[in-house]
Amino acid sequence: MSRWIPTTCMRCAVGCGHLQRGVDKGYGLDTVRGDASHPVNNGLACQRGVNETANPDGEWLTRPLIRKDDELVPTSWDTALGVVVERFRAALDTNPDGIAVLGSGQQTNEAAYALGKLARGGFGTRYYDANTTLCMASAVTAYYQAFGSDAPPPTYDDIPEAKTHLVWGANPAAAHPVMYRWIADSAADDDSQMIVVDPVASETVDDADEHVQLEPGTDLAFARAILAQLVEDDAIDESFIESATVGFDRLREELPPVESAAATAGVSVETVERVAAAFEDPTLVYWGMGINQSVQGTATARALIDLCLATGNLRPGSGPFSLTGQANSMGTRLCSSKGTWPGHRPFDAPEHRETVAETWGVPVDRLPDDPGPGPVGIVDALAEDGPEACWTVATNPVAGMPDADRVNETLSDTFLVVQDAFMTETAELADVVLPAATWGESEGTVTNMERTVSRVRAATETPPKVRQDIDIIATIGHRLDDDLFERPVLEPESAYEEFRELTADTPADLSGITYERLESELAVRWPAPGTDSQGGYRYYSEDGWRFPTDSGRAQFSTGMHGGLAEPADEQYPLTLTTGREPDAYNTGVRTRGEETTDLPVARIHPETTMSHSEAFERGETVVASRRASVTVSVQPDEGIPEGVIWLPIHHPAVNTLTLPTVDPESDEPNFKQCAVRLRAPADN
Repeated sequence: MSRWIPTTCMRCAVGCGHLQRGVDKGYGLDTVRGDASHPVNNGLACQRGVNETANPDGEWLTRPLIRKDDELVPTSWDTALGVVVERFRAALDTNPDGIAVLGSGQQTNEAAYALGKLARGGFGTRYYDANTTLCMASAVTAYYQAFGSDAPPPTYDDIPEAKTHLVWGANPAAAHPVMYRWIADSAADDDSQMIVVDPVASETVDDADEHVQLEPGTDLAFARAILAQLVEDDAIDESFIESATVGFDRLREELPPVESAAATAGVSVETVERVAAAFEDPTLVYWGMGINQSVQGTATARALIDLCLATGNLRPGSGPFSLTGQANSMGTRLCSSKGTWPGHRPFDAPEHRETVAETWGVPVDRLPDDPGPGPVGIVDALAEDGPEACWTVATNPVAGMPDADRVNETLSDTFLVVQDAFMTETAELADVVLPAATWGESEGTVTNMERTVSRVRAATETPPKVRQDIDIIATIGHRLDDDLFERPVLEPESAYEEFRELTADTPADLSGITYERLESELAVRWPAPGTDSQGGYRYYSEDGWRFPTDSGRAQFSTGMHGGLAEPADEQYPLTLTTGREPDAYNTGVRTRGEETTDLPVARIHPETTMSHSEAFERGETVVASRRASVTVSVQPDEGIPEGVIWLPIHHPAVNTLTLPTVDPESDEPNFKQCAVRLRAPADN
C-alpha cells in the first residue's frame, strides 16, 4: 500500500492541507483527504477539491505533440524542444520582445519564478503576464494604492472575530467552500450577521441575513452611498482617520447625496442605512470577481477599502479581504516578476532592478523597463505583428479571455507553444504542445490568499513522456542561455532558495520560510524574516498603524460611479453577467470531461423570457453580443434580475461574448457586464 503524502490542494486559494496516496500500480492518485495536522484547514476539505485532485476529467496530455499538415501528431521531447528553441531564438534575434509569455496562478511558486526569470531575464520581453491579471489585478492595484503593498490585511484568524460579514460581488459558497464554512459559522452567532451584495442570487445568498440585489455594475455607486450615509450619521471613526490616513476630507467633499447614489444602484435609502449601520460592529468585507472584473474594478475595490478605513475597521476581526480564485495567484504575484520583481520589489526602481539582474547573472539593461500591457494588451500586440511567438503555461486564453474569438484568431496566426496537463481550446491551436505534470505529480510550494506558504508534493510518478513545469521551463532556458539555470535539471528547492533570498528585507519577506521549516510546521504566513517568525494582521500593532506609503498612512480614494463599459440600448437591450458554478473549475478542463458539446446554461428571470418569448425554441435561445453569438439552454430563475442574462464563466463559448475593455489602472478586463440581445436558434 502506498504511503500518505502531505500536500496542498490546488483547486482554489484557501490553501487546504491534503493527504494523498498514489495508486499501487501505474500512475495516478488512489485516495485524497483533508490533513488534520495542517494549520490552515485542520482536516476540513471540500469534496470538489478532493474529486478534482484524485479524479479530474478532461483529455490528459501524455506526450509532446507537433503540428504537421495542420494536425497535431505525437513526437519526441528532443524534436518538440528543438522546434521551440529554434523558433524562439529566431524571434529573439531581432527583437527582445519577440516572444510573448502567459503564465498562470496554477503554477507552483518555483515554476512561476522560473518562468518569470526566463521571460524577463532570459528573453528580456515586456510581453509577459499571467492569468491572475484576469481576476485579481484590480484588487492588487487597490491594495497598493491604499496601503502601499499587495495582499489583504486580515487573515483567516479574523473570521471568527468579526460580527458583520459583508460579502460583495463574490460567491464563496461555490468558490471557496472551506473558507465559507468559517464565514457561515461565524455569521450564525446570535450577535453576528452576513450581508451579501450581488445582482444575482447565489448559493451564498441562501445563508445570508440580507441580500442587496443592486443593478449590475453599480457597486461603486452603492459603496459611495454607504459612505455618504456614514458621514451623515456621524458614524465614522474620526480618531483613526486623523491618526492613520490621508485624503478623507477631499473624499467627503466629493461624496454624492445618499438618495441619488442609492437610486443609481437601484436600492432604497433604507437598504443603505441598514448596511451602513452594520459597520458599527467589527466588519470583514470580502469581495471577488463581481468587483474586480470591471472597468471600475480598482476604483470600486478602493471604495470598499475606504469603508473600512472610514469606520476604523482595520484591526483584528475586521478589514478588507479580497477573495482569490486560483490556488497560487498570491504566489504568482509574489515571485514571478510579472508586475513586480520577486518580493514585490518595484518594477522601475533602479536598485531593485540591479539586485535582480545580479542574482540572475544577466545585464540589467536586458530587463524590460515596464511590466507590459497585461494579457489583453499582449493579444493586441500579437494581432498587430508584435511578438512572433507566444508560449502559454497552465492557462487557456482561447476560453478564458474576453472577446475569445479574436483571441482564437490571433493565436491561430502566431507560432504558439502550449504547456499544459490537459488538451484545451488553446492547445488545439498550438504548433507545439508540451505535456506537463498536474496536481499530485508536482513538487514545490504555493501561497494562499492569506499569505500562507505551504508545500506541494508528488504522490505518484508521471508517465514517461510528461515533465514538471519547472523542468520544461529550465530545459528551454538552458538551450537559449546556458548560464541562466542549473544543470542538469532545476530542482524546485533550488529555485525556491533563490527567490526566497531575493525577498529578504522586502514587504513580502519569505527569507525565514525554508523547506526544512515547512517540513515541520507545514504552513507559514509571510512576512517571515526570521526562522521563528510569521506574519499576522498587517499594518497594525499595539503601537498603532504603519503603512509602506510615502506618508506612512493609508490613502483614501475619490473614484465615483462612471457608468457601464457597454450599457444596454435599443439594439442590445439586455445585460450579460458571468459567474462561477459550484462544480466547475476555471475554464472547465478539469471538470467538464473530454466532451464540450453541451450548451452553456443561461439563468434568466421568467419575466425576461416572457417578454422575449419569440426568441425561445424548445428551451433554447441565442445570446448575441456585438462580438459573437452563442446558443444556450435556458433555466428560468427568479434570482436573476429582469433584463439580465447569467452565464457560467467555465464554458468555453461564454467569453466569445464578453468585452475586452480593461480597467485603466489594473489592465483587468470587464468580464461582468456587456450588452446582449436574444434571438431564436432558427435565426442563428
